[in-house]
Amino acid sequence: MNAAGKAIHLWFDEVIAAWDRFWFTAIDPATLAVIRICTGMMLLYTHLIWSLDLTAFFGHEGWMPAELVTQTWESQGGGSHYFWSHLVHIQSPGVLWLLHISALLVFFAMTIGLYSRCTTVVAFLLTVSYMHRATGALFGLDQINVMLTLYLMIGPSGARFSIDAWRKSREEQGALIPNLSVAANVAIRLIQVHMCVIYFFAGARKMLGSSWWDGSAMWLSIANYEYQSVDLTWLADWPLLLAFFTHLAVLFELFYCALVWNRLTRPVVLLVAVAMHLGIATCLGMATFGMAMLIGNLAFIPPALILALQFRSGRNKPAVGGGG
Repeated sequence: MNAAGKAIHLWFDEVIAAWDRFWFTAIDPATLAVIRICTGMMLLYTHLIWSLDLTAFFGHEGWMPAELVTQTWESQGGGSHYFWSHLVHIQSPGVLWLLHISALLVFFAMTIGLYSRCTTVVAFLLTVSYMHRATGALFGLDQINVMLTLYLMIGPSGARFSIDAWRKSREEQGALIPNLSVAANVAIRLIQVHMCVIYFFAGARKMLGSSWWDGSAMWLSIANYEYQSVDLTWLADWPLLLAFFTHLAVLFELFYCALVWNRLTRPVVLLVAVAMHLGIATCLGMATFGMAMLIGNLAFIPPALILALQFRSGRNKPAVGGGG
């Protein structure tokens, strides 16, 4: 093999090794556990809100009758769109409430980390079922909830900060130090990649609208009384500032997928994400969506930083492996 061939072969070996390190480096499951807790609380909260008028949202003859929901889903994609929800088959309000309370208990068990391997799977199936049944009342929050719950099934999300971990520690009669987990890293990487995809296509979609090019999109958002929770119309006197924030939002979403991987730029990207989503939550009334996106951004917080809060003294601090 000549020099050029050896160089190409070496390059491919390095690429494969980098790929393996990215996906299959064992890490501490602390970050995944925090995401489990936050996602569980979000699921519990959002489904408790459904309880305020459960039969209207999910009753067989509610605002969206079961037959209409089925026809709506089946009509998408030329009739080939797959759809399922156990709620479309429930006709009795009593049975509906019984199943709903059971779902809330599953979300609570997932949050506290009780039988996490099972409850994350059931929570995912329930979340998809509710989302399919609530056609017409969905937005980005529901999709993020499903995405996070899907990836929580993959890794040992109950290995830390959970009832499962506490019980295992009691059985072993000592402090529990979870083993480093490849599955935890795979789950975290999938969330990270998915967040990059979400932001990139959100930014790309904005570029199709003229208001994002001329800088007026931010003003059109804060001046819309349907979403306005804080009166920011005084910013009409600051058109250049509004244009700046408009273009900043697009640039952030487009380049998030590149800048968030660099250790130097990552803190800045995450701070901008916090500021943007808290701003949306405060000023445009989309608090739950903003919080769900911030939960997804937690995937870029290394386990060592999370464990530093638990092991402040530095004693018995476990190895946390790679990732990040």
